[in-house]
Amino acid sequence: MKTILITGGAGFIGSAFTHYVYNTYPDYNIIVLDALTYAGNIENLPTKDWEVQDKRFAFWYGNVLNGELVDTLVSQADMVVHFAAESHVTRSIYDNSLFFQTDVLGTQLVTNAVCKHRGSVERFVHISTSEVYGTAETEKMHEEHPLNPLSPYAAAKCGADRLVYSYYATYNIPAVILRPFNNYGPRQHLEKVIPRFITSVILGEKLRVHGDGGSARDFIFVEDTCRAVDAILHAPADKVEGEVFNVGSGTHRTILSLAEDITACMCQGRNCYINVGDRPGQVIRHTADTSKIERVLGFKPQVSWEEGLDLTIAWYKDNAEWWRKQLWMREIPIISARGVRELH
Repeated sequence: MKTILITGGAGFIGSAFTHYVYNTYPDYNIIVLDALTYAGNIENLPTKDWEVQDKRFAFWYGNVLNGELVDTLVSQADMVVHFAAESHVTRSIYDNSLFFQTDVLGTQLVTNAVCKHRGSVERFVHISTSEVYGTAETEKMHEEHPLNPLSPYAAAKCGADRLVYSYYATYNIPAVILRPFNNYGPRQHLEKVIPRFITSVILGEKLRVHGDGGSARDFIFVEDTCRAVDAILHAPADKVEGEVFNVGSGTHRTILSLAEDITACMCQGRNCYINVGDRPGQVIRHTADTSKIERVLGFKPQVSWEEGLDLTIAWYKDNAEWWRKQLWMREIPIISARGVRELH
């Protein structure tokens, strides 16, 4: 029986992975560490029986900045998957100090603990982000693409990404870095573009599209990212340790096309989106080159854009009680690239 520690396991991708492990590996013990900030939700976890704890599942309410707690939990784990981070580009423009505290210093504390217990920790997967690349300089972005973060969030994640690699190079910890492109799916906070668009349609509101909507991202369904993490956790050490892997669909979609696809599914083609000013630090395009993870691990996404979008729309339609609590946090006032105060 293995024990896996999942930091940030009550957040969007972290909780999806927690569910994935809980359902896929019934012989694994799971420890979740989460500070339950605004984007973490106890309701995201796979078990609600807090009176009689599930024997194979333990939840710890705590912060990755608590070094003593992190060290204790890492000492109990065979595998560590580090999702915990502040993760919203726009919010990092509005309030950036917390991003560097959690994303960089928190990652340092987790990595220090892995280093201390590297005799018992078999695999450490650090969840980075494609935002570290900045705007694509090539048709598709491979793992050697220059790192050029364009927002405080991206800069913090870039620092954490390279920090983890430095510990691999210096101390030979069993680290692997995953750079997911834009994830979407159930239980994603309304600050993110796809759930914000979907819930706006449900509420009969106009959709806000940055600028002309021409900025483009590579979107991957969250369960496919979970499968990628699984493949990395269980791969032979000589194939993955010290390596960086992209995970994405290999296809980019403009933000305007997202609005068009969502309104086509939900509005029967009527025009229900509007434009706003461009966001500072806006990345123009992200498109994943996924040839490395396919070559090394045989991994390919299984969920098409159409199938993933249908599943996501259905979840938000069926779970209004979950997301209505977040309505007040969908929009953030920032000064746009034009110097105008706008809600983004």
